[in-house]
Amino acid sequence: MKRYNVAVVGATGLVGRTMMRVLEERNFPVDQLLPLASERSVGKEVLFHGKKIPVRKLEADSFNNIQIALFSAGASVSKEFAPHAVEAGTVVIDNSSAFRMDANVPLVVPEVNRAQVFAHHGIIANPNCSTIQMVVVLKPLHDRFRIKRVVVSTYQSVTGAGQRAVSQLEDELAKRPLREKKFPHPIAFNCLPHIDVFFDDGYTKEEVKMKQETVKILGEMIAVTATTVRVPVMGGHSESVNIEFEKSCSVKEVRDILKSAPGVVVQDDPANNVYPMPINAFDKDDVFVGRIRMDETIPHGINLWIVSDNIRKGAATNAVQIAEALIANS
Repeated sequence: MKRYNVAVVGATGLVGRTMMRVLEERNFPVDQLLPLASERSVGKEVLFHGKKIPVRKLEADSFNNIQIALFSAGASVSKEFAPHAVEAGTVVIDNSSAFRMDANVPLVVPEVNRAQVFAHHGIIANPNCSTIQMVVVLKPLHDRFRIKRVVVSTYQSVTGAGQRAVSQLEDELAKRPLREKKFPHPIAFNCLPHIDVFFDDGYTKEEVKMKQETVKILGEMIAVTATTVRVPVMGGHSESVNIEFEKSCSVKEVRDILKSAPGVVVQDDPANNVYPMPINAFDKDDVFVGRIRMDETIPHGINLWIVSDNIRKGAATNAVQIAEALIANS
Protein backbone atom coordinates (compact mmCIF):
# COMPACT_ATOMS: atom_id res chain seq x y z
CA MET A 1 0.00 0.00 0.00
CA LYS A 2 1.22 3.46 -0.85
CA ARG A 3 2.02 5.54 2.23
CA TYR A 4 1.85 9.29 2.73
CA ASN A 5 3.64 11.97 4.69
CA VAL A 6 0.92 13.81 6.59
CA ALA A 7 1.12 17.14 8.41
CA VAL A 8 -1.38 18.19 11.07
CA VAL A 9 -1.53 21.97 11.51
CA GLY A 10 -2.84 22.93 14.94
CA ALA A 11 -1.66 19.59 16.31
CA THR A 12 -1.97 20.58 19.98
CA GLY A 13 -5.57 21.85 19.76
CA LEU A 14 -8.76 19.89 20.47
CA VAL A 15 -9.41 19.06 16.81
CA GLY A 16 -5.74 18.58 15.87
CA ARG A 17 -5.21 16.01 18.61
CA THR A 18 -8.36 14.20 17.53
CA MET A 19 -7.25 14.24 13.89
CA MET A 20 -4.12 12.33 14.84
CA ARG A 21 -6.14 9.86 16.93
CA VAL A 22 -8.56 9.27 14.04
CA LEU A 23 -5.69 8.76 11.59
CA GLU A 24 -4.35 6.10 13.95
CA GLU A 25 -7.72 4.45 14.63
CA ARG A 26 -8.63 4.21 10.95
CA ASN A 27 -5.16 2.95 9.98
CA PHE A 28 -4.62 5.73 7.49
CA PRO A 29 -1.41 4.86 5.59
CA VAL A 30 0.86 7.43 7.23
CA ASP A 31 4.55 7.09 6.48
CA GLN A 32 5.68 10.11 8.48
CA LEU A 33 3.52 12.35 10.67
CA LEU A 34 4.50 16.00 11.06
CA PRO A 35 2.70 17.80 13.92
CA LEU A 36 2.81 21.57 13.42
CA ALA A 37 1.66 24.39 15.70
CA SER A 38 2.54 27.91 16.79
CA GLU A 39 5.83 28.74 18.46
CA ARG A 40 4.34 28.43 21.97
CA SER A 41 3.73 24.71 21.37
CA VAL A 42 7.26 23.92 20.21
CA GLY A 43 8.83 21.48 22.65
CA LYS A 44 5.60 19.60 23.28
CA GLU A 45 5.20 16.05 22.03
CA VAL A 46 2.30 14.10 20.56
CA LEU A 47 1.80 10.35 20.66
CA PHE A 48 1.16 8.53 17.39
CA HIS A 49 1.16 4.73 17.15
CA GLY A 50 2.99 4.59 20.47
CA LYS A 51 5.78 6.90 19.33
CA LYS A 52 6.43 10.35 20.77
CA ILE A 53 6.79 12.95 18.03
CA PRO A 54 7.98 16.52 18.75
CA VAL A 55 5.76 19.40 17.65
CA ARG A 56 7.44 21.73 15.16
CA LYS A 57 6.78 25.39 14.51
CA LEU A 58 4.51 26.10 11.56
CA GLU A 59 6.46 27.98 8.89
CA ALA A 60 6.10 28.70 5.19
CA ASP A 61 8.58 25.96 4.26
CA SER A 62 7.10 23.30 6.57
CA PHE A 63 5.46 21.33 3.75
CA ASN A 64 8.38 20.06 1.71
CA ASN A 65 7.77 16.37 0.94
CA ILE A 66 4.32 16.44 2.61
CA GLN A 67 1.54 14.94 0.49
CA ILE A 68 -1.47 15.75 2.71
CA ALA A 69 -1.93 18.47 5.34
CA LEU A 70 -4.87 18.56 7.74
CA PHE A 71 -5.37 22.15 8.92
CA SER A 72 -7.22 23.05 12.11
CA ALA A 73 -5.67 26.24 13.42
CA GLY A 74 -8.18 28.93 12.46
CA ALA A 75 -9.01 30.88 9.32
CA SER A 76 -6.16 33.40 9.57
CA VAL A 77 -3.55 30.63 9.82
CA SER A 78 -5.12 28.76 6.91
CA LYS A 79 -5.19 31.84 4.71
CA GLU A 80 -1.51 32.51 5.41
CA PHE A 81 -0.05 29.00 5.24
CA ALA A 82 -2.34 26.89 3.02
CA PRO A 83 -1.07 28.61 -0.17
CA HIS A 84 2.51 27.75 0.86
CA ALA A 85 1.49 24.12 1.30
CA VAL A 86 -0.22 24.01 -2.10
CA GLU A 87 2.85 25.56 -3.72
CA ALA A 88 4.93 22.74 -2.22
CA GLY A 89 2.63 20.16 -3.83
CA THR A 90 0.62 19.34 -0.71
CA VAL A 91 -3.15 18.79 -0.75
CA VAL A 92 -4.69 20.80 2.08
CA ILE A 93 -7.83 19.64 3.90
CA ASP A 94 -8.85 22.71 5.82
CA ASN A 95 -11.15 22.72 8.84
CA SER A 96 -11.51 26.51 9.10
CA SER A 97 -13.98 28.85 7.43
CA ALA A 98 -11.24 30.37 5.25
CA PHE A 99 -12.07 28.66 1.95
CA ARG A 100 -15.52 27.08 2.43
CA MET A 101 -17.41 29.50 0.19
CA ASP A 102 -14.62 29.89 -2.37
CA ALA A 103 -16.09 28.79 -5.71
CA ASN A 104 -12.81 27.07 -6.60
CA VAL A 105 -12.64 25.03 -3.38
CA PRO A 106 -14.85 21.93 -2.94
CA LEU A 107 -16.76 21.73 0.35
CA VAL A 108 -17.02 18.04 1.13
CA VAL A 109 -18.92 15.63 3.34
CA PRO A 110 -17.98 12.20 1.94
CA GLU A 111 -21.40 10.62 2.60
CA VAL A 112 -23.01 13.45 0.63
CA ASN A 113 -20.76 14.69 -2.17
CA ARG A 114 -17.69 12.47 -2.20
CA ALA A 115 -16.98 13.03 -5.91
CA GLN A 116 -16.24 16.71 -5.22
CA VAL A 117 -12.97 15.64 -3.56
CA PHE A 118 -11.45 15.28 -7.02
CA ALA A 119 -12.47 18.80 -8.11
CA HIS A 120 -9.83 20.37 -5.88
CA HIS A 121 -7.04 22.73 -6.92
CA GLY A 122 -4.91 21.98 -3.89
CA ILE A 123 -7.42 22.82 -1.14
CA ILE A 124 -10.49 20.92 0.07
CA ALA A 125 -12.67 22.54 2.72
CA ASN A 126 -14.21 20.78 5.71
CA PRO A 127 -17.68 22.23 6.44
CA ASN A 128 -18.85 23.73 9.72
CA CYS A 129 -19.53 21.07 12.36
CA SER A 130 -23.23 21.86 12.66
CA THR A 131 -23.65 21.75 8.88
CA ILE A 132 -21.92 18.37 8.52
CA GLN A 133 -24.25 16.42 10.77
CA MET A 134 -27.34 18.03 9.26
CA VAL A 135 -26.51 17.39 5.59
CA VAL A 136 -25.63 13.75 6.27
CA VAL A 137 -29.29 13.34 7.23
CA LEU A 138 -30.75 15.75 4.67
CA LYS A 139 -29.10 14.22 1.58
CA PRO A 140 -30.94 10.86 1.41
CA LEU A 141 -34.23 12.56 2.26
CA HIS A 142 -33.69 15.22 -0.39
CA ASP A 143 -32.96 12.53 -2.99
CA ARG A 144 -36.33 10.92 -2.26
CA PHE A 145 -38.71 13.76 -1.35
CA ARG A 146 -37.00 16.98 -2.57
CA ILE A 147 -36.50 19.48 0.23
CA LYS A 148 -38.09 22.94 -0.08
CA ARG A 149 -37.21 24.48 3.28
CA VAL A 150 -35.27 23.70 6.47
CA VAL A 151 -35.70 25.37 9.86
CA VAL A 152 -32.96 24.37 12.29
CA SER A 153 -32.23 25.29 15.90
CA THR A 154 -28.92 24.06 17.29
CA TYR A 155 -27.76 23.17 20.79
CA GLN A 156 -23.99 23.33 20.43
CA SER A 157 -21.45 22.15 22.99
CA VAL A 158 -18.60 24.24 24.36
CA THR A 159 -15.96 22.08 22.66
CA GLY A 160 -17.07 23.69 19.41
CA ALA A 161 -15.67 26.96 20.72
CA GLY A 162 -12.26 25.55 21.67
CA GLN A 163 -10.21 25.01 24.80
CA ARG A 164 -10.95 28.46 26.28
CA ALA A 165 -14.66 27.66 26.22
CA VAL A 166 -14.10 24.29 27.88
CA SER A 167 -12.02 25.97 30.60
CA GLN A 168 -14.71 28.59 31.24
CA LEU A 169 -17.40 25.95 31.72
CA GLU A 170 -15.18 23.82 33.94
CA ASP A 171 -14.27 26.78 36.14
CA GLU A 172 -17.84 28.02 36.43
CA LEU A 173 -19.10 24.58 37.40
CA ALA A 174 -16.33 24.29 40.00
CA LYS A 175 -17.12 27.83 41.25
CA ARG A 176 -13.49 28.91 40.91
CA PRO A 177 -11.92 32.00 39.27
CA LEU A 178 -11.89 31.81 35.48
CA ARG A 179 -8.60 30.83 33.91
CA GLU A 180 -9.92 32.09 30.58
CA LYS A 181 -13.12 33.76 29.43
CA LYS A 182 -14.51 32.84 26.03
CA PHE A 183 -18.16 33.88 26.29
CA PRO A 184 -19.65 37.30 27.13
CA HIS A 185 -21.94 35.68 29.72
CA PRO A 186 -21.79 32.65 32.03
CA ILE A 187 -22.23 29.36 30.17
CA ALA A 188 -22.82 27.07 33.17
CA PHE A 189 -26.58 26.60 33.82
CA ASN A 190 -27.24 28.89 30.85
CA CYS A 191 -27.88 28.95 27.09
CA LEU A 192 -26.36 31.58 24.81
CA PRO A 193 -28.19 32.30 21.51
CA HIS A 194 -24.95 33.74 20.20
CA ILE A 195 -22.36 31.80 18.18
CA ASP A 196 -19.83 33.92 16.29
CA VAL A 197 -20.45 37.56 15.39
CA PHE A 198 -23.82 39.21 14.71
CA PHE A 199 -24.60 40.76 11.34
CA ASP A 200 -26.82 43.81 10.79
CA ASP A 201 -29.85 41.64 9.97
CA GLY A 202 -29.70 39.99 13.41
CA TYR A 203 -28.30 36.65 12.25
CA THR A 204 -24.95 35.35 13.45
CA LYS A 205 -22.11 34.21 11.24
CA GLU A 206 -22.69 30.62 12.40
CA GLU A 207 -26.30 30.79 11.24
CA VAL A 208 -25.32 32.18 7.85
CA LYS A 209 -22.68 29.44 7.50
CA MET A 210 -25.31 26.75 7.94
CA LYS A 211 -27.46 28.29 5.23
CA GLN A 212 -24.72 28.91 2.68
CA GLU A 213 -22.82 25.67 3.25
CA THR A 214 -25.93 23.49 3.00
CA VAL A 215 -26.77 25.00 -0.38
CA LYS A 216 -23.21 24.55 -1.65
CA ILE A 217 -22.87 20.94 -0.44
CA LEU A 218 -26.26 19.75 -1.72
CA GLY A 219 -25.94 21.79 -4.90
CA GLU A 220 -29.53 22.99 -4.61
CA MET A 221 -31.12 26.33 -3.73
CA ILE A 222 -32.85 25.00 -0.63
CA ALA A 223 -34.21 27.59 1.79
CA VAL A 224 -32.47 27.27 5.17
CA THR A 225 -32.98 29.38 8.28
CA ALA A 226 -31.10 28.75 11.50
CA THR A 227 -30.87 29.77 15.14
CA THR A 228 -27.64 28.59 16.76
CA VAL A 229 -27.30 28.28 20.53
CA ARG A 230 -24.36 27.43 22.80
CA VAL A 231 -25.31 25.12 25.68
CA PRO A 232 -23.38 23.89 28.77
CA VAL A 233 -22.58 20.47 27.28
CA MET A 234 -18.97 19.33 27.10
CA GLY A 235 -19.15 17.45 23.80
CA GLY A 236 -21.68 16.80 21.03
CA HIS A 237 -23.97 19.10 19.08
CA SER A 238 -27.75 18.61 18.92
CA GLU A 239 -30.16 20.01 16.34
CA SER A 240 -33.91 20.33 16.09
CA VAL A 241 -34.63 20.21 12.36
CA ASN A 242 -37.94 20.91 10.65
CA ILE A 243 -38.08 19.96 6.97
CA GLU A 244 -40.68 20.83 4.36
CA PHE A 245 -40.66 18.54 1.31
CA GLU A 246 -42.09 18.92 -2.17
CA LYS A 247 -43.42 15.34 -2.10
CA SER A 248 -45.51 13.53 0.48
CA CYS A 249 -43.77 11.34 3.03
CA SER A 250 -44.50 9.23 6.08
CA VAL A 251 -42.64 8.62 9.31
CA LYS A 252 -42.02 5.01 8.27
CA GLU A 253 -40.59 6.04 4.91
CA VAL A 254 -38.28 8.61 6.50
CA ARG A 255 -37.17 6.15 9.16
CA ASP A 256 -36.49 3.39 6.62
CA ILE A 257 -34.48 5.72 4.37
CA LEU A 258 -32.35 6.93 7.26
CA LYS A 259 -31.74 3.40 8.56
CA SER A 260 -29.94 2.60 5.31
CA ALA A 261 -28.21 5.98 4.91
CA PRO A 262 -24.40 5.97 5.19
CA GLY A 263 -23.08 7.39 8.46
CA VAL A 264 -26.54 7.57 10.07
CA VAL A 265 -27.82 5.66 13.11
CA VAL A 266 -31.53 5.84 13.87
CA GLN A 267 -32.43 5.95 17.58
CA ASP A 268 -36.17 6.46 17.55
CA ASP A 269 -38.16 4.64 20.22
CA PRO A 270 -39.46 7.43 22.49
CA ALA A 271 -41.88 5.07 24.27
CA ASN A 272 -38.78 3.42 25.76
CA ASN A 273 -36.85 6.68 26.17
CA VAL A 274 -34.65 5.97 23.16
CA TYR A 275 -33.55 9.08 21.30
CA PRO A 276 -30.20 10.67 20.42
CA MET A 277 -28.30 12.45 23.18
CA PRO A 278 -24.85 14.07 23.10
CA ILE A 279 -23.70 12.03 26.09
CA ASN A 280 -24.13 8.87 23.99
CA ALA A 281 -22.80 10.35 20.75
CA PHE A 282 -19.56 11.40 22.46
CA ASP A 283 -16.41 9.96 20.84
CA LYS A 284 -18.38 8.28 18.04
CA ASP A 285 -18.26 8.98 14.31
CA ASP A 286 -21.92 8.43 13.42
CA VAL A 287 -24.74 10.94 13.08
CA PHE A 288 -27.67 9.93 15.28
CA VAL A 289 -31.27 10.80 14.44
CA GLY A 290 -34.55 10.33 16.29
CA ARG A 291 -37.79 12.01 17.43
CA ILE A 292 -39.01 11.45 13.86
CA ARG A 293 -42.54 12.82 13.59
CA MET A 294 -44.82 14.53 11.13
CA ASP A 295 -45.30 18.29 11.16
CA GLU A 296 -49.05 18.59 10.86
CA THR A 297 -48.93 22.36 10.19
CA ILE A 298 -47.66 21.98 6.60
CA PRO A 299 -48.58 19.55 3.78
CA HIS A 300 -45.28 17.59 3.62
CA GLY A 301 -43.37 18.28 6.83
CA ILE A 302 -41.23 16.26 9.20
CA ASN A 303 -39.44 16.99 12.49
CA LEU A 304 -36.12 15.39 13.40
CA TRP A 305 -33.63 15.50 16.28
CA ILE A 306 -30.00 15.10 15.09
CA VAL A 307 -26.96 14.60 17.33
CA SER A 308 -23.28 14.06 16.57
CA ASP A 309 -19.84 14.45 18.14
CA ASN A 310 -18.72 17.84 16.82
CA ILE A 311 -15.00 17.19 17.31
CA ARG A 312 -15.05 13.84 15.52
CA LYS A 313 -17.61 13.71 12.67
CA GLY A 314 -18.04 17.47 12.88
CA ALA A 315 -14.35 18.07 12.25
CA ALA A 316 -11.55 15.51 12.61
CA THR A 317 -13.22 12.37 11.27
CA ASN A 318 -14.76 14.17 8.31
CA ALA A 319 -11.32 15.54 7.40
CA VAL A 320 -9.74 12.09 7.57
CA GLN A 321 -12.60 10.63 5.52
CA ILE A 322 -11.87 13.27 2.87
CA ALA A 323 -8.22 12.17 2.90
CA GLU A 324 -9.32 8.53 2.56
CA ALA A 325 -11.46 9.41 -0.45
CA LEU A 326 -8.57 11.37 -1.94
CA ILE A 327 -6.20 8.37 -1.89
CA ALA A 328 -8.79 5.68 -2.63
CA ASN A 329 -7.71 5.23 -6.24
CA SER A 330 -3.98 5.69 -5.66
